[in-house]
Amino acid sequence: MATKIRLKRFGKIRSPHYRIVIMDSRAHRDGQAIEEIGLYHPKNDPSVIKVDSERAQYWLSVGAQPTEAVVAILKRTGDWQKFTGDTSPSGIDPQPEPRDREAEFAKALAEDGDATSPAISKAKAKAEEKAADEAKAAEAAKAAEAAPAEAEATEAPADEA
Repeated sequence: MATKIRLKRFGKIRSPHYRIVIMDSRAHRDGQAIEEIGLYHPKNDPSVIKVDSERAQYWLSVGAQPTEAVVAILKRTGDWQKFTGDTSPSGIDPQPEPRDREAEFAKALAEDGDATSPAISKAKAKAEEKAADEAKAAEAAKAAEAAPAEAEATEAPADEA
């Protein structure tokens, strides 16, 4: 039986996500898989690639043929270089942290003072409220630090008397 390592598609029309599977070469694209060895979510920011390296190495060693897309994914994870004995770098960079879009939006609102739509007004009010809460917390922390110092200052004259 000829086996292939290929992608099995899931998801809606414009939001695909895939599983990296071992299948009979004659099976349908979304047919029954022999084994699932990984995930690939290309629409996430950054995209998610998870491969069970041990199982991928096993299936490659017993002759399963990967498709072009799977070879590209395996090169990104370094499994293809491990299989072929290639010493070139894997090419995968550590995935960056997802950016905080709400913080970027609040920063843009702070730079642009004119709010024309209700959504922008709400977001600006929320950002201002958050900034006010942070300022209150900072004042409370300063007051907490100053309170022991004042107590020591009032105790010192009492000790002298």
